[in-house]
Amino acid sequence: MPDPTPKPPRARILVIDDEADIRESLEALFTMENYAVELAVNGADGLAKFDAHAYDCVLVDLMMPDKSGMEVLTEIRAKDTETPVAMITAYGSIEAAISAIKSGANDYFPKPWDNEKLLLEVARIISARRLESENTQLKRALKQRYSFPDIVGKSEKIQRILDLAGQVAQSRSTILVTGETGTGKELIAKAIHANSPRADQTFVPVNSGSLPPDLLESTLFGHVKGAFTSALSTRKGYFEVADKGTIFFDEISTIGPETQVKLLRVIQEREFMPLGSTEVTKVDVRIIAACNADLRKLVEEGKFREDLYYRLNVINLQLPALRERREDIPPLVNHFFHKYCRENGKFLDPSGRAMLRFEPEAMHILMEHSWPGNVRELENVVERAVVLATDMVVTASVLPEYLLHAGGVMVRPPGAGGALPADASLFEMVNDFERRKIIEALEAMNYSQTEAATRLSIPLSTLNQKIKRLEIPIRKKSG
Repeated sequence: MPDPTPKPPRARILVIDDEADIRESLEALFTMENYAVELAVNGADGLAKFDAHAYDCVLVDLMMPDKSGMEVLTEIRAKDTETPVAMITAYGSIEAAISAIKSGANDYFPKPWDNEKLLLEVARIISARRLESENTQLKRALKQRYSFPDIVGKSEKIQRILDLAGQVAQSRSTILVTGETGTGKELIAKAIHANSPRADQTFVPVNSGSLPPDLLESTLFGHVKGAFTSALSTRKGYFEVADKGTIFFDEISTIGPETQVKLLRVIQEREFMPLGSTEVTKVDVRIIAACNADLRKLVEEGKFREDLYYRLNVINLQLPALRERREDIPPLVNHFFHKYCRENGKFLDPSGRAMLRFEPEAMHILMEHSWPGNVRELENVVERAVVLATDMVVTASVLPEYLLHAGGVMVRPPGAGGALPADASLFEMVNDFERRKIIEALEAMNYSQTEAATRLSIPLSTLNQKIKRLEIPIRKKSG
């Protein structure tokens, strides 16, 4: 007895074609193979259906009276860069089909088509897209396995750093974290340690630049009693303290030549000799180094050992400056508001959450500042605002004087007083800022979305999503 329960469709396909016999033929072909098929009689009808539902594949006739297949493809790709789109072409339209491939189509099928080949190719492009989607979901699941509670940011750049940090945390490889001062290099190092198999062991930070060479060597490797005049007892060094754990070298470029040699030995041999000792001490330590200088340039200048550089630079995490991820400023501000409101016992609701917020004008100033001191500078500004605020709405008057002037001109938002309501939320401020920046980039690039995405340092798919979400009008390129 056959199973009365219908099988779920293999996939959803949208067919956009102005010829009724073509639509009916494709519907019959794919329905027999257990696809769910929807039909659109022209380009406008097809775009309306595409906006209303999700599809696994779209088949578009290249030649249609109201909107050409190329126009439909362009509008689909402006909204969605992922859904497979295949063009249906008449005999003699192969050049146009190839042009469509260059514009973002996944494939093309000439009329009359071979049914078997058509079914195979459509199944292939749907399968390829699903595989890409599964890989993306696996990456997200991998990210969720790791916890980075102290690292705030949703920008593409910071998420890529966290993806990589989560992957390398499980290894024992040496890591070099680079970036400007204040970008959070030690925070990343701690996060890697916390998500590693060494998490229950010691994390030892070493401020390399604050110790003179002779004291640094004793601090790192320890000494035995009598090794030098003031060595009244044997003392363990940081490497021995960090055994089975992680040691973090901040500003590794400041370490002197002699210490560089000994550090290289520890990395290569996992052993060292304390000062004054003749016995080797073996350790298992994961090394993470950080630097805001160009180590490669220091190597070329003979100021840093090349062999040590390559030992340290097994995996490099380059942290972006705050000015390169301005969309993270509002969540960082919110994070620091909660931190310092709790520390100062001010502006807290009954659940202990901060009720402070910046007025739109003050938030605009923060969004426009170049932040040479990066996240650390922003944290100081927010802490100052919490201390000086007398109301739950923080005005520009509590910001440091240097933030209020740029080149001697008072910083004010465009259209101050009317751009946003006084009680605008952080979410509304971010949307307003993103919308203005995207429009500026589009105008500067003659409304080429590809060039605008490059200018904004974001993927084209992300720009397309933001354009749709922020309801930014799409204009055609001039010239």
